[in-house]
Formats: sequence, C-alpha cells, structure tokens
Amino acid sequence: MKKIIMLMAALVAAFVAQAKEYVVKSPDGKIVVTVTSGEHVSYSVEREGIKLLSPSQISMTLIGGYVYGGKDSFKATRRSIDQTIPAKNFKRAQVRDHFNELTLSTGTYDIVFRAYDDGVAYRFVARGKAGEFAVAYEQAEFAFPYDYYAYVPYVAGNKETFEQQFFTSFENTYSRHLVTSWQKGKLAFMPVTLEAANGIKLCITESDLRDYPGMYLCNQDGKRSLRGVFAPNPAQVDQGGHNMLQGLVRSRRNFLSKTTSPHAFPWRVIAIAAEDRQLAESDLTWRLATPAAPGDWSWVKPGKVAWDWWNDWNLYGVDFKAGINNDTYKYYIDFASEHGIEYVILDEGWAVNLEADLMQVVPEIDLPMLCNYAAQKNVGLILWAGYWAFNRDMEGVCKHYSEMGVKGWKIDFMDRDDAEMVQFYEKAAKTAAKYHMMVDFHGAYKPTGLHRTYPNVINYEGIHGLENMKWSSPEVDQVTYDVTVPFARLVAGPADYTQGAMRNATRGNYRPVNSEPMSQGTRCHQLAEYIVFDAPLTMLCDSPSNYRQEAECTRFIASVPTVWDETIALDGKIAQYVVIARRSGSKWYVGALGNWDERDLVIDLSRLGVGTKQGEVFIDGANAHRAARDYRHEDVTVNGTWKVHLAPGGGAVLVL
Repeated sequence: MKKIIMLMAALVAAFVAQAKEYVVKSPDGKIVVTVTSGEHVSYSVEREGIKLLSPSQISMTLIGGYVYGGKDSFKATRRSIDQTIPAKNFKRAQVRDHFNELTLSTGTYDIVFRAYDDGVAYRFVARGKAGEFAVAYEQAEFAFPYDYYAYVPYVAGNKETFEQQFFTSFENTYSRHLVTSWQKGKLAFMPVTLEAANGIKLCITESDLRDYPGMYLCNQDGKRSLRGVFAPNPAQVDQGGHNMLQGLVRSRRNFLSKTTSPHAFPWRVIAIAAEDRQLAESDLTWRLATPAAPGDWSWVKPGKVAWDWWNDWNLYGVDFKAGINNDTYKYYIDFASEHGIEYVILDEGWAVNLEADLMQVVPEIDLPMLCNYAAQKNVGLILWAGYWAFNRDMEGVCKHYSEMGVKGWKIDFMDRDDAEMVQFYEKAAKTAAKYHMMVDFHGAYKPTGLHRTYPNVINYEGIHGLENMKWSSPEVDQVTYDVTVPFARLVAGPADYTQGAMRNATRGNYRPVNSEPMSQGTRCHQLAEYIVFDAPLTMLCDSPSNYRQEAECTRFIASVPTVWDETIALDGKIAQYVVIARRSGSKWYVGALGNWDERDLVIDLSRLGVGTKQGEVFIDGANAHRAARDYRHEDVTVNGTWKVHLAPGGGAVLVL
C-alpha cells in the first residue's frame, strides 16, 4: 500500500512538473490572464485581485481525433501593440488598439491570448501544413468563482432540442437570473452579460467569425459555468419557411466546419467593465476583427431611411390608395427629399410573392422609374430581399439592380449561424461591395466585426427591435429592454432597432396594433434612441403622414448623424438607465433613456470639454406619465452638468 501511495505521489509530482503556467496582463496591469497547460489547456481571469473567471478549459478536436489544446508542449512568444486605427462608418473616427498578447505555439497550431484594459480574448489558429481539415468539436468553457447574475437572451419559442433552437431570428428580451438557475436545455445567443463581484460586469461574445459556426451558451448541469454550443455543418438544406425564403436544415454532418490550413478561428471575447457605462462604449469586437482590404470605400454612404413596413404603408391626406405601388413610394421619396433623409426602402412586397426570384417585380411597381425619380430628388433606394432569393443569384441581382441605381440591400430571414450561413454573410458582403452596394442584415446573428472587414456591411438586426411592438402583448417589457441592450447586444456592434414611433404609450396604455403600431415609453424615449443606439443606417419607422404632423420631432430625427467622431458613455446602470454622448464635428448630442422608474439625473458633462454652452433639449413633458407623447423642446444653457427629469419609460436629448 505504501508503495502504491508513493507511486501515485510520484505521478502527481510528475504531472505538476509538466504543467506550465503563463501570464499575460493588460497594458494598465489591472487585468491578469493566467494560462495553464498540462493534460489540457485552461485559462483564468482576474481584475485587481478579484477573480472573474475560474480555470476554464478550452480545446478544439479535429476529425481524426487530433486535439488543439491537449497535452502538448508550447513555445511562448509575446508582443505588445499600441496603435490608433482610423475607423470607417463607426461610432468613433479613431480607435485605439492597445493590448498585450501571448501566443502558445506547437508548430501545428497556436493559441493566442490578448489582454486589453477593457477585456480579454483568445483564439485558435491552425498553422500546420497547407491542406483541408474539419473541426468536430470545440470546448469553450466559462467557469465562474461565484454564482453570477446573468442577462440571458434565450432562443425564443418552445423549442425543446438544440437542433430546433439552431433555427432562430436571434431576437428576445432578457431573463435575469443566477447562472445556476439557467433553463436546462435552453440555448442563449450572445452577447450575454454577467454581474461579477464588486460591481464588475462581464460581457461574453465573439469576433472575427468567418467560415465557422457562431457560438451559443448553455448550462446543462446547473453548476457555476457556461459552455459553448455550435451548430454542426448542414448536409441537406431545403427551401421553405417564410414565403419560401428560408433555408431549412434537414440533416447535418459530423463536423462544425471544414476549412484549410492556415486558418484563424473566431476570437472568444470577454469585455470587462468596472462601471456599467464602460460596456456601453466598448469597441472590443471591432478591434479584434480583420481589417478591410485596402481600397476605396468612399462610396459607402451611411444615413437615415424612410421605412414602409412598420407603419404598414399607412398614408393619409393623399388622393391615392396607399400600398405597394408607385404613388406610395413617390410620396415616401418626396418626404425623404424634403427632410434630407438619404434613403427610402422598399421592404417585402415589391417582388412577386412565393417565387423567391428578385427579378420578378410586381406589376404595381416600376423600379427603373422610381430609381430615376429618387435620383432627381437626391434620394437613394434600398431593396428588401429574402435570403433564399438573394442567395440563388446574388451576382446577377447585384449587377442588375446596381446598374438601375439601387444603393443597397436589406437581406432577411437567414435565421441561422452555422458555418454555411456564416459563409453566406461574407459572400453577400463581398458580392455587394463589387457592385458598390450596401448591406443591412436582418434575421441575423449579432455583429462579429464583418462591418470592419467589409465597410459596406452597414447594419445588422439581431435585436428585439421596435417591429415587435406590432404584435407583442403588454407583458413584453420593451422599455427595460431598451436600457439593457446598450450593456449587452450593442457591445457587439450596431443594431437596426428601427426607432422613431410617433404613437407613444405609457405602460398601461400600450397594446399591439399591427397596422397602426405604437411604442412603449415616451416620445423623448424614441428621440433619444437615435443617439443612444449605434446604427450607421438608421430607420424612421413611422409613416410620413405621421411625421408631417410632428414637424419639430421630425426635423430633429432627420438632423441626427448616424456615424460619429467620438462616443462617450457618461452614465448608466444596466436595465435601469443609460446616458450616451456622441460628437459629430463640433456638435455634441447627448441621449438619456430610462426604464419604467421615474428618475432625476444630474449628468456630468465635464468629459465633453464644452464649458458653458448654449443648446437645445427635448425632455419629457409634465404629463408624459399619462400621455406618453407629451414633451417639451426648449433652449438651455449648461455649465458642466445637465439636470434632467425622466418620466416612466422616459428619455431626454441635449444638443450642444
């Protein structure tokens, strides 16, 4: 027995001797990533001595059984980068990219770890002999030292299996609960934000997703950890779903992705914020993405869009029947031109239904005429396209409609993020760019940096946006969602939320009306969203007829930029309120949003460096708690602070 114990002790000692530990710190020294290799590879994270992530195992298993992150010997190399990058069509004109990096190499593969002042990331990189290989499984673990509260966007619907949940629009409100209370069998799409110790927030997402499935999170055993789940590569995909525009996966292969070496896999990202507001100004996902190829991207023109679908083409005071027809779109174009709105979208309905053929236009629409009419009014047209219809001939339709004068596409109903679909996103972006066309992805997963790689990718949905107010029951709390997404979904990148409702409802007065929808919260809540929400291509969701009745608010919406020179999150608490300032040229725009709690804010403007300044405000009216459309627009003078009252579901705007 004594010999057995001695032998076991010797084996343990031998393992300990083989295990190695590597450390990489953030440039400011506050964040520490500790990587351990031995029988497997794991990493842990702490900030100023506070443990944030317990040792969490990571690996990739290839078809054939070889494991990245197994029992390997590594050569460690390090580098530090501090550079300023010009950003195209973004929330700031210049981005500082400052990190320390640790690379563990075997010759066959690398594991790269980066530590930033505002987060950490790691990725696998295949370095072996050039050739095709397939990934069978990825282990991505996030183990926590304590039972954190999490803001969880579960895949919506009563879907029991993972396979069913892999088909999703990536839209849902957040459930807040402890990690150990995760709904068993349920997947969440990212980003997922967690409340760690001492008020620190973590936001888990990914970047540089290319040729590989997106990551979901789940907790199957009720422990203090989450793990990544990935959709296997499709084997058979049939046309079906909404108006025969979706791809329905009938069977899958035994691997996640097939690719060729060398190949860099997606970054697994944890944004870290000592204060909630820091998450709301994060650009970590953008920094980690592949830069755009050198070239001229000046033809990409961000801006605002007069949108038809949310308001159900409801016009009044006109002498024609509104609907999907030439007269209606000429009216939208006239409205856009009068207000300096750059684009009008033709949403679903302009192409013949159920044909999934974008060359078949309904007889009520004369697209060449509308393109010419819009051009004369200095307005561009954007076309909606279902995924299947666009994918069947994207080269042909991009060439055809670009020559006609169409400026871009809103591509919808992808509703998957397996490797085949991720490849479609890049192919669509690349093909559209060839013909100088912009892309707005709907029915889409969260941004993962493709808008840096292809600057013509001008926006994404992947958000529980205002369209849901056309049908959602009063139990759906959109107002609280609005003050949660700046600290969660928007950490990943811009979102086509489609704000701008002129019918506004208090909590008790809201009801779904599909053809004449309303928003939850006050009028100023809607106005402030044009500042708080990041969206280089921003919709005006309501009817031109309604906007003409609300000239003051319409002038403001039409005047707000959609890309910025500088973005600063001034204050905020997740699910409670948020205050964001954005600068365009010499003008500052400050937007504040609140949840259903009435509150008074004293906002410190010192970070803007404006001193005593004249400005204008849109603020909740004295009776906005009863009539949500009530607001005041007035001139103000500020000197260092801005004191503002938010009604329940309220908002406020300051322009300096």
